[in-house]
Amino acid sequence: MRNNMLQRTKIFFFLLLMAYILQQPVLQAQPVSEYQKEIDAWHNKRIRDLKAPDGWVNLAGLFWLQPGKNRFGSDAKNELVFNHPDMPGLAGYFDWGKNGDVQWMSANGVSVTIQDSSIHDALVYQNGQPGGPLLSMGHFRWNIIKRNDKTGIRFRDLENPLLAKFADIERFPVDSIWRIPAHLEFSQQPTIAIANVLGQISAQETPGKLVFSIHGIDYRLDALEETPGELFIIFGDATSGKETYPAGRFLYMPKPKLGEISYIDFNKAFNPPCAFSLFATCPLPPKQNILPVAITAGEKNYDNQ
Repeated sequence: MRNNMLQRTKIFFFLLLMAYILQQPVLQAQPVSEYQKEIDAWHNKRIRDLKAPDGWVNLAGLFWLQPGKNRFGSDAKNELVFNHPDMPGLAGYFDWGKNGDVQWMSANGVSVTIQDSSIHDALVYQNGQPGGPLLSMGHFRWNIIKRNDKTGIRFRDLENPLLAKFADIERFPVDSIWRIPAHLEFSQQPTIAIANVLGQISAQETPGKLVFSIHGIDYRLDALEETPGELFIIFGDATSGKETYPAGRFLYMPKPKLGEISYIDFNKAFNPPCAFSLFATCPLPPKQNILPVAITAGEKNYDNQ
């Protein structure tokens, strides 16, 4: 009798427990917000762009020209040396003329193309022009870049070992509080001085200062306008050299019209090319663009070790 009573008691409490469990709400994963999806999509595209043929991860060399002929290849006797088993001893040479133009001449037996058309010699940079054609040889690509008084060769290897090592960039958690309303204080000063990692200083066009508030305090960032309707921001903050790249980060945003508000979204703050390659020539934030506050949003520093 006692055993039956004990058994019925156990069954009663079991049924009571099951009833309680069944009444509890089912816990479900919180849906990802549309804003989170937008930032994630932006980030994923950024990773693809960095690994693309014209991205920054495949940079393999930066060679500055001297006036006259500059022989290029794997042979140590050349003025410009890229030591790689697939690079001919002499691939050809660049001729940097007195007028600032650059001519390429391929060595005998070396196949170089421009837009899939074989060339033996070609004008690859005309002084005063924004750029020149991309030359190809196997998995190598190169073109001319101009940095003030310096003319150089930006060299890429589409089989660069760094591509296999590159997977992602660590970033701060996405938080919409870092999407901040901002307006533009239009400037009477048409340019500001921007330095780059080469130590060069150039005057860059500016439409004015971007004004926004963090925790009730107003901040200002000098903006550049590379393309109409879009601002380019170079900034540093209290995370620079700690969680984020020491030389600051970049940011693009829509340009607000006079009297209108746009948004500066620090969740889209990204590393400059120099964070991924020694062969980039990045601009640096002007001292007035180094914020005393920690911007805990966007990309963190990248370690390719």
